[in-house]
Amino acid sequence: MEATPGGALLVLMLVIPVTGLLIAFAQGGRAPERIALWLAPLGLAMAAVLLAGVLHAKAPVIAFVGGWAPPLGLALRADGLAAAMLMTTAVIIAAIILFARADYMTPPGLPEARAPLAFWCFLLALWAALNAAFLGGDLFNLFVALEMLTFGALALACLDGRATQFKAELRYLLFALIGSVLYLLGTALLYGAYGTLDILLLSRAARADAPTIVAASLMTVGLLGKMALFPLHLWLPAAHAGAPPAASALLSGLVVKASYVLLLRLWFWVMPAALLLAVAPILALLGAAAILFGSVVALRQARLKLLVAYSTVAQIGYLFLMFPLAAGSLAEVAERAWTGGALQAISHAFAKAAMFLAAGVIARGMGHDRIAELHGAARVAPLSVLAFGLAGLSLMGIPPSGGFTAKWLLLQAALYAGQWWWALVIVAGGLLTGGYVFRVLSTAMRAPAPDFAPAAPVDAMQERVALGLAVISVVLGLLPLAAFGLVLIGR
Repeated sequence: MEATPGGALLVLMLVIPVTGLLIAFAQGGRAPERIALWLAPLGLAMAAVLLAGVLHAKAPVIAFVGGWAPPLGLALRADGLAAAMLMTTAVIIAAIILFARADYMTPPGLPEARAPLAFWCFLLALWAALNAAFLGGDLFNLFVALEMLTFGALALACLDGRATQFKAELRYLLFALIGSVLYLLGTALLYGAYGTLDILLLSRAARADAPTIVAASLMTVGLLGKMALFPLHLWLPAAHAGAPPAASALLSGLVVKASYVLLLRLWFWVMPAALLLAVAPILALLGAAAILFGSVVALRQARLKLLVAYSTVAQIGYLFLMFPLAAGSLAEVAERAWTGGALQAISHAFAKAAMFLAAGVIARGMGHDRIAELHGAARVAPLSVLAFGLAGLSLMGIPPSGGFTAKWLLLQAALYAGQWWWALVIVAGGLLTGGYVFRVLSTAMRAPAPDFAPAAPVDAMQERVALGLAVISVVLGLLPLAAFGLVLIGR
């Protein structure tokens, strides 16, 4: 393994958000917001250049921090999946920055307030942590990135300072800490057995022996807890639904994906194939249970943001159907499953971020988010209701959305692999998703009572941002299938 041209870009993608965070915290006032605005296009440009570089070389970009190769030094690697997730992160972070200006802007002449300063600083910290989680090539450094991610997400979710939200986030913190302890114990076992935590070096040495099985089990349970995969989902609905809209979009759209990518690297890169074949059906079974349970509970929710949060519980389940389809299948079937799983992660990130932002705008305009009383929401926040509907199309898997392409690839892989029962779960999940999306839209489109008046004016920019993310989640499905070959590079 050698460093490749372009490796300095990987280091910059970590250094620039951290530098922005330090300057923003030191300057205070209106500086944090301005720094975030300046860094958003820079982050987009860096992610685009990296994605183009990986596509052009058809190989991962690798950098050694300080010039020291593993096992002495640390490696940063950007394969196709990492490049795609970094681009997704840069686009959603830029959208959140535009959306959040209406809520966390410090007007000229006013003194610095706690919430805006904390929001912009923790947003930059979260961005750096996400980049580190997708680029890390060492299991311990990925642990550090996940911890930074957890504490950044917790701080953003608690910005409103409500007691009920603190209670929900404490539950999130409890699950995250238990998950961290289990993951750390697993890495300690692997280091004791192999003397390295570098992913590529471990992949060449890992054996299907008792220490490796125990380590993989501990790390997997820890990561599943952080992802809130059924039945470890208990913390997610309250934590995501109670957070401010911008934080909810980040938590559901991006934060849970960091643990997912790490889980893929653990099982498809590090662990022996025999262990993967044994574990894959169990993970898919949990994923299928999450799809059915989360969708049914979402149908029964009375509040819009809780419905969207339970939808996240369900949509996470689709990510795990790829495990038995990509492991042990013929190369063509495995590629379809892998591409479908990766595209599901990306399209869900855009769709769910759009849904939470749209739900936040609707709730502000209506003064509440009780679904049964959303009559007239389409008049109060028309673009937000449209964004909710478009994002819902992607979650349902309706053509031509990105969600459709992802679920179609998974469904095809299930049939080609002879595992038709996963196809039934995909179809059932799509129908249930259609049920709760239609329930919201049909209520929002109804005429309001004659004496109805909006609770507050909605911000046009916030509506446009939510709609833009929803459109991206749909447009992904219009791209030629060959474009998604990116996520296969370096697999």
